[in-house]
Amino acid sequence: MLHVDPGSISSFFSFPLFIFSNKMAPSWTAGAWTLLAALGFLSCCSFGWCEASRTSGSTSGGSRQEEGPSSLERVKRGWVWNQFFVVEEYTGTEPLYVGKIHTDSDEGEGNIKYTISGEGAGSIFIIDELTGDIHATERLDREEKAFYTLQARARDRLSNDLLEPESEFVIKVQDINDSEPKFLEGPYIGSVAELSPIGTSVMKVTASDADDPTYGSSARVVYSVLDEEKIFTVDRHTGIIMTAVADLDRETQDRYELVVKATDMAGQMGGLSGSTTVTIVITDVNDNPPRFPQKMYQFSVSEGAAVGTPVGRVIATDADMGENTDMSYLIKEEGELFKVTTDVETQEAVVSIKKPLDFENKRTHNVVVEAVNKHVDPRFVDLGSFRDQTIVRVSVSDIDEPPIFQPLEGTIMEVQEDAKVGALVGIITARDPDVKNKPVRFSIDRTTDQEMIFHIDPDSGAITLGKILDRETAGWHNITVRAVEADNHTMASHSAVSIRILDVNDNPPELATPYEASVCEDAKPGQLIHTISVVDRDEPQSDHRFYFTLAPEASSNRHFTLRDVKDHTAGIQTQRSGFNRHEQNVYFLPILVVDSGPPSLSSTGTLTIHVCGCDAEGAIQSCNATAYVMSAALSPGALIALLVCMLILIVLVLLILTLKRHRKGQRMAEDEEDMRDNVIKYNDEGGGEQDTQAYDMSALRNLYDFPEAKSCDSGPDIRSLPQWIQANRVGGGADGAAAAAADFSLFKGYIRKKVEQADADLSVPPYDSFQTYAFEGTSSPALSLSSIHTMSTTSEQDFSYLSDWGPRFRQLAGYYAPENPEEERS
Repeated sequence: MLHVDPGSISSFFSFPLFIFSNKMAPSWTAGAWTLLAALGFLSCCSFGWCEASRTSGSTSGGSRQEEGPSSLERVKRGWVWNQFFVVEEYTGTEPLYVGKIHTDSDEGEGNIKYTISGEGAGSIFIIDELTGDIHATERLDREEKAFYTLQARARDRLSNDLLEPESEFVIKVQDINDSEPKFLEGPYIGSVAELSPIGTSVMKVTASDADDPTYGSSARVVYSVLDEEKIFTVDRHTGIIMTAVADLDRETQDRYELVVKATDMAGQMGGLSGSTTVTIVITDVNDNPPRFPQKMYQFSVSEGAAVGTPVGRVIATDADMGENTDMSYLIKEEGELFKVTTDVETQEAVVSIKKPLDFENKRTHNVVVEAVNKHVDPRFVDLGSFRDQTIVRVSVSDIDEPPIFQPLEGTIMEVQEDAKVGALVGIITARDPDVKNKPVRFSIDRTTDQEMIFHIDPDSGAITLGKILDRETAGWHNITVRAVEADNHTMASHSAVSIRILDVNDNPPELATPYEASVCEDAKPGQLIHTISVVDRDEPQSDHRFYFTLAPEASSNRHFTLRDVKDHTAGIQTQRSGFNRHEQNVYFLPILVVDSGPPSLSSTGTLTIHVCGCDAEGAIQSCNATAYVMSAALSPGALIALLVCMLILIVLVLLILTLKRHRKGQRMAEDEEDMRDNVIKYNDEGGGEQDTQAYDMSALRNLYDFPEAKSCDSGPDIRSLPQWIQANRVGGGADGAAAAAADFSLFKGYIRKKVEQADADLSVPPYDSFQTYAFEGTSSPALSLSSIHTMSTTSEQDFSYLSDWGPRFRQLAGYYAPENPEEERS
């Protein structure tokens, strides 16, 4: 059996399997560390011995009682000693003795070899092969590694065979207080509001100790404040920092630097400690009112400054910060002339003009401006009023001002509609505010009175009529009056004048519309057939009313009556029954409308009444004398006949459109053929305004009937020649026919020659083309007809042949033919 050699205890009894022991080092030079290791071993051995005794006693009375009467009889335990303890941070020069392994078969002859393996075996821990003593060769740190697991073996030195089964044991590193507390999250920054009550929690700090918290008090940490302990305290066990005073003032000191210390060993002597820095920021609360640096400010402004002009800026200061400094400004006095606004960027109070200032009225204004905090904390209302006031003195400087109208807002005048030209409408007044009784000149801005309806006296300001008024055309007139200083026309001001035209009864009442009514043929007497109303362009008065009567020319009317309803309306009623529209289908009823004046005016309107045929319920069916009521329903046969007629009409329309389109296509084809194959030249002159029979249009209408298409021997067709040539050919005999034929042959020969040239020309297109030629012939039998030539010659010429040329030259022949002596005598 391997066992521990526990000194004096080992001689008392031995343990089964591996038994480990801790002995003190052979030399006491190791000091206190060796002593602590030995004390630890003794405590473990005492525990093991007592446990063995307990186990042995618990098994007494069994089968093993017959082996001996002793209560300390050795029994086989159910567990083994498998732990060693070694103190950390050993600082001795020699290896630290850890313990000893031993087997029962070792008789001290040195034939047993002890070996170990596992964590740190051979490096940190070594074993004496002969004695089984284990030593630690390095300095151990429990915070790095708390225990080591190893295996022990006992072998025969000669055969190297295992004498005992391998046994596992643990070497635990015994903790000592070698680690100070550390603030892993430091330095700390916290905050607390100013004026917080005592005991207000600020923040919590935490320190950690790497020592073993299960062994002794090495890891038990307590906290304390080294600096500013009068302002802040810290809970000894939790590390919560709290306020120690109630008068923290951010405006006095806005942050504090604390040093918090953490000490282990529960604060006992010999404990290690660590510290950290804690910065506590004092946050702001609204505990300070706004304050003006001055109690009075002075500014000056011209009296001519426009409304809204800034006068000056003032500002109130607030010792607080952030939104606690937001403030608004109010005007407590002189608020009717000045106003104050807050500049959101600079928090300044901007004093500006609210109404025009008047130097002559008041030269100095004392404006009281008050500053008020916007966000007042109700917890601090007992500290005082969170507002302050100052005086802003505004001095008004004088300038030359234009005249001032009275009243300033404008003037409203009234004038009767029937006022005469030159009548007084009203008087405008204005004064110079700088000098009393200084003359002012008035005029009307003609852009507001282009029709020059009104005039104004430039000295007195009296407005008179320039034209007759008509309220129905314009009930109001708005003009602008200009006032200037008599000696300085640049100083001008304007005022609006509204003139109301008062109505007079100058328009008669009229019927609202040209009324038309209908009456059934079977109407009963006294039946209401229509209601009429009246309109009057005059302005209605409170007691104004209208009267309705039949006109005098309708006094003999026996068909209808008129009843005045007395609410500006009247009703038309039948006076008899039995109307017949075939006898008379329309009645004209003249109605006289009179107003109450003064003066009373009247007009006559006509109501047209149609006699209509009605059904049994009184619904009008027809108002024509020859009209017949058509049945609303048609028989099926009538409907079919109507549809057939409509279909026939549609077919006829389509046929007509198709024929027109076909004819149009043929005509277009003929036109194209005429342009390519047929060229007709019709060159003839008219006979003047009196010649209406000079042209024969048949040549143009019959495009395919050409003189050239006939035989050349028969000569040209007489129908294609002008009428005067036809007459010559008919009446002139053979000579005239020969001359005309010779004349036309000349043109034919010329045209034939030109056609041959065009056919031989290779540059022209291959199809027929249109050619234009100018040829007058060789001579004219009329010679020259120039009046200049006639006037310049003294020879006598015979122009009698002009009368043979036809009606076109009749007037010319009258000028040149010889005078008839008989006509002269007559």
